[in-house]
Amino acid sequence: MTPLRKRRATIADVAHLAGVSIATVSRVVNGTAPVAQETVDRVQQAIATLGYTPHAAARKLAGQQTQTLGVLLPEVAAEFFLPLVRGIAQEVRDAGYDLLIHVASSSQESSLSSPLGEHNTDGLLIFTGRLQDEEIVRLYRSGFPMVLLYRSPPDRLPIPYVMFENKKGARDLIEHLITVHGRRRIAFLRGPEGNEDSHWREKGYREALAKHGIPFDQDLVGMGGFNAHVARETVESWLLEGLAFDAIFTGDDEAAMGVLQALRNAGREVPDDVAVVGFDDIHSAKLLTPPLTTVRAPIEDAAAGAAQALLAQLNGQMPQHQLRYPTQVIIRQSCGCSGEAAGSGPGR
Repeated sequence: MTPLRKRRATIADVAHLAGVSIATVSRVVNGTAPVAQETVDRVQQAIATLGYTPHAAARKLAGQQTQTLGVLLPEVAAEFFLPLVRGIAQEVRDAGYDLLIHVASSSQESSLSSPLGEHNTDGLLIFTGRLQDEEIVRLYRSGFPMVLLYRSPPDRLPIPYVMFENKKGARDLIEHLITVHGRRRIAFLRGPEGNEDSHWREKGYREALAKHGIPFDQDLVGMGGFNAHVARETVESWLLEGLAFDAIFTGDDEAAMGVLQALRNAGREVPDDVAVVGFDDIHSAKLLTPPLTTVRAPIEDAAAGAAQALLAQLNGQMPQHQLRYPTQVIIRQSCGCSGEAAGSGPGR
């Protein structure tokens, strides 16, 4: 009779014996992040006791842990997503995890199901609008770790989420146009429907107008979609209608590219005829003609913070519920100023 083969020790066995999380064992084994010496000693003792030999396949199968984290994104082509993915990937790699990135198709956006979830990841980072509220609630109730990117949780659930300080950044930007450059017919291009970043940027825009006694004009608000093509078409239609404006807050820097093209094609000079300002400060913003005045959002830092919050949950910790990152107005030539400078409010 053939004797039963002894079960090979897993990373989960090591974690249980040492009294730590699987992620901590991974950090000790791979040397990917600092771990307290006392914890290192316990993990190493458990490895020796169990005769554990780490290898990639064992790590993935251990304790039904995949050692993989997932990110649900709407796209990866826009420049905004490069620093976002870079910030996440660095943290995930340093913690000894693999990263799965899924870009949702239009049909998947309306579906409750997701290609990423409990079946193939240990936790999810969910970009705004990539998963329906019902599925987020289900995952939360099942105890599945997740962090939301640029949206607040449904039903006021205590799910960690990352946001920029959108309202103040937008308000400071519009006040600069009003107080420094005397602009009063300032148009605004909204982001995608339901986008919270866009909602708070519009709040800041409206507050700045109200503070300076400028009536809000619905005709000066259009769809930009955080998309160059959409923004260009909106501005082209405004120009054909003869709408009067002396500045455009494009909603984000991707949309600013389309706005600049539409104005250039119509023979409008920027900033002499129309000032143009954006939001995010992506790499290309300073390379545009003219260089774009915008609001700097710490995209990579916020993404890294989101990944850290997800890893904290995997380690049994409760991260901060809301991670809000400050923004800063960056002055360049597209608003009418002569050079680049950073400012925290109007008048700079």
